[in-house]
Amino acid sequence: MEKIFKNWSLPVRLRSGRGFGHLLVIGILSLVILMSGCAGNSEISKPAVTISAWHWMTDRDNTFNELAKRYEEKTGVAVKFELYAPSDSYTQKVRAAAQAGTLPDIYGILAEKRDFASFIIAGHVANLNSEMEKDNGVWKNEFFSRALAVNEFLADNEFGVSPGIYGVPLDVMNIQMLYNKDLLKQAGIKKPPKTWEEFLAAGEKLSAKGGSASGGKQAKIQGLVSGWGEVWMIDCFASNYAFNIMGEDKVMQTIKGEVPYTDLDWIKVFSLFKQLSDNNLLSTGVVTMVNKTAEQLFANNKAAFAFNGSWCVNVYAGMNPNLNYGAMFPPLAGTYPLKIWGGAGSSFLVNNRSLVKKEAIDFLKWLSAPEQQAYLADSTKNLPANKNCLAKISPILSEFSSAMEETTHPNIWPVHEFPLVIEAFDKGIQSIIIGEKTPQQVAEDVQKMKERELAKKRKTQ
Repeated sequence: MEKIFKNWSLPVRLRSGRGFGHLLVIGILSLVILMSGCAGNSEISKPAVTISAWHWMTDRDNTFNELAKRYEEKTGVAVKFELYAPSDSYTQKVRAAAQAGTLPDIYGILAEKRDFASFIIAGHVANLNSEMEKDNGVWKNEFFSRALAVNEFLADNEFGVSPGIYGVPLDVMNIQMLYNKDLLKQAGIKKPPKTWEEFLAAGEKLSAKGGSASGGKQAKIQGLVSGWGEVWMIDCFASNYAFNIMGEDKVMQTIKGEVPYTDLDWIKVFSLFKQLSDNNLLSTGVVTMVNKTAEQLFANNKAAFAFNGSWCVNVYAGMNPNLNYGAMFPPLAGTYPLKIWGGAGSSFLVNNRSLVKKEAIDFLKWLSAPEQQAYLADSTKNLPANKNCLAKISPILSEFSSAMEETTHPNIWPVHEFPLVIEAFDKGIQSIIIGEKTPQQVAEDVQKMKERELAKKRKTQ
């Protein structure tokens, strides 16, 4: 505007007299109109809509902000991401905002499915089913089915939630086994084991060979490392083999109380952990080890195998970019399909009371499209939820993605075990590994806890 004032002048011959007065008025009016136009252009440059989004993902904050910038350039709609970490602090903020009615337009929930359901029933989460199904389900069909399952409530669900899909998965995850290619080669193991017997045999070779990936001296090569001090990871490993040994139906019948944990198939599951211990396949201190320590050991070529989730790709890249490893499906021990834990890693929900709900949904459609999903995967080393961009991801992530349709998770099961039974189950397995109890003793202990919890439930009905 300063330039406009400097360049505006009147002809000399009209600087006096009546004509000058008329022209001055016209000039002033023109200037006012011009200034109004500039002001109008200034207003147009501001975003017509601003979407607020909360998240807890520190490793993705810069990526989210870059994507928000691209979206505003493309659509004129601004998206303001706000990071609240750690996750416990984020959860507290979301709960407080729900009570106060101040939730953002887009957010996520870090909680069990029961808590997720309570948010939906309270009106805090939009049902996205109609959008997902629009145009013959074009948006819905972009995702891995298991990614949607975590955010979906089926008809007649135990929580009383109206059926539908209530979240948009950003990425997916599954938990498999990893193997160190250099250590296996050094021990004379030509390919990763596919059966339980091959896995135990690999343990014997690793113990006998010794050495390290760098060629230095070492008493023996550690076998399997995992954060089994965090008992949910034991539960995950055991669940894999329960499905494999007895089948999904029998697992669900056990949770319902129709099959006891003293059943022979459950004793077979517990016995797998004794076999791992007896064959020296487990890393020293595995029952007290947190997963971060386990990740450091595997990344530093101290163990041949790891039991870990797809998030490890990003972790290992930071710890040892030169780690030579691959992902493998857990070795089979039974005849039924082995199901690994997996599903949506993180998801975004839309506030059902948002004043810009349509715009928020449109943004999530864009964010979950192949181009943006590929960018997220490349930037954060996480497995994308959109199955149409897998050609653009790294080989190790492709190995994880190949098993996505073989995943399951307790959150999508039709029935759920009592927390105290799960605790007895997981701690019992720890006691088997360290030799304190036998598989039969643990089975009996878990069944006693199950019967106790069932009796409590019957009293309240």
